[in-house]
Amino acid sequence: MRYATDHVTVTVPATAGNLGPGFDSLGMAMGVTDEVEVWALGSPRVEIEIEGEGAETLPRDETHLIVRAIRAASDAVGVPHTGLRIVARNSIPHGKGLGSSAAAVVAGIAAVRGLLAEPEVLDNEAMLRLATEFEGHPDNAAPAIWGGATVAWLDHEGAHAVPLDVAQGIETAVLIPRAVLPTKEARAVLPEKVPHHDAAFNVGRAALLVAALSGHPERLWAATEDRLHQGYRASVMPSAAAMIEYLRERGLPAVVSGAGPSVLVIGTALAAGGLVTGTPGWAEGIGGDSWSCVHTAGSVPGVSVAR
Repeated sequence: MRYATDHVTVTVPATAGNLGPGFDSLGMAMGVTDEVEVWALGSPRVEIEIEGEGAETLPRDETHLIVRAIRAASDAVGVPHTGLRIVARNSIPHGKGLGSSAAAVVAGIAAVRGLLAEPEVLDNEAMLRLATEFEGHPDNAAPAIWGGATVAWLDHEGAHAVPLDVAQGIETAVLIPRAVLPTKEARAVLPEKVPHHDAAFNVGRAALLVAALSGHPERLWAATEDRLHQGYRASVMPSAAAMIEYLRERGLPAVVSGAGPSVLVIGTALAAGGLVTGTPGWAEGIGGDSWSCVHTAGSVPGVSVAR
């Protein structure tokens, strides 16, 4: 296996995992993207430039998540490690439940696919299995790869996913607070066991959500109810809990985006309800926080690579 080029540009979307009841399985691509340029160098050095999110905090050496993903993908296909120059232009917020780490991992793996003379060896399924080894769960990586909405699962072979046919007219809006919540902290508050009736409730709602997304948007409010994680996490993301309560009381299908604290709304004609891209005045102060909004109409494409 060898590289056919020494430069690629990767574009990868933000994602929302869970979508309410589909814990660690359902996910959706959002209308915010990171762009990463990667050069394979003849020397062993690693050079990283970061613009936007994480410019002040992310490492600029082999420990950077994109570099680690490139190394893992190179090992998987048997390509020797090279020096790297990476320019990351980050727009996906960090620590907000929008899949920034999954985007970095997918970007690194996709960069290797783009550099290869035989990119088909890193097809979507292979990319997902590699990404899930980093993430531990596939609900963010799957929509980052396929785009749109996806259902993902794990078995003895690793991670798998299938894209969903989302009906025309279904839109998303993500409300992003100033507050940050590390995924590890959000997972730490979840119990090891849940009551059987809560598990049964979520199975029904997750199945209903697939139907709602595929052509029954009038069922989205009921389909986005959850008893497995959002209630347990309310104590560590009070602003998100307050925003979800505010929106659902007004009939809007609102859920925690991934591990939070961003809030995702899935529905139709969302702009008419004030869910437009920008800083909606009505949201100011809800949960004691300030909020920005990203509204997306139509399906968001998954990761793309340009040579």
